Amino acid sequence: MSVAFTKEEDYESQAADLPDRPVSTHPNLVTPEGLAAIEAALAEARAAYGAAQASGDVQTDRTAMARATRDLRYWSSRRGSAQLVETDPASDRLQFGGTVTFDREDGRRQTYRIVGEDEADPKKGSVAYVSPLAQALLGKAVGETAVVAGGEVEIVSIAPHPVKTPKAL
Repeated sequence: MSVAFTKEEDYESQAADLPDRPVSTHPNLVTPEGLAAIEAALAEARAAYGAAQASGDVQTDRTAMARATRDLRYWSSRRGSAQLVETDPASDRLQFGGTVTFDREDGRRQTYRIVGEDEADPKKGSVAYVSPLAQALLGKAVGETAVVAGGEVEIVSIAPHPVKTPKAL
């Protein structure tokens, strides 16, 4: 069949059938900043959904509505399952929300903050608590070693991150 006889709506319909964003099976642990980021993303998704509905052009731009609906479902789910983690500021051990600096065998010194999955960004110095790096280091103290990516690292500093409890959880 010639392309001239296909309906444009078929392409639009396929694009509008977006799969849901995958939701992690791990507990949704969050820092105060992570919770604020989830709430901001949820507000953004609600606004996008409202804008897609208000445009009145849902039939011609179903992808905008599909994206908005998908994001709204995802961020609603993440907000509903968020568990704000309280840390013990007196602890000398690496905890969720804390920042760790360690030396690698090759002489590199690296610093990462251990955070929830939605706020993790290794390029910006944060890793998810479920990552192999975080799993190897959580619970360790300054001077202790751990095996990371097949090599030994030594923890040189730990900075707890104070928890500022948001107004509503």
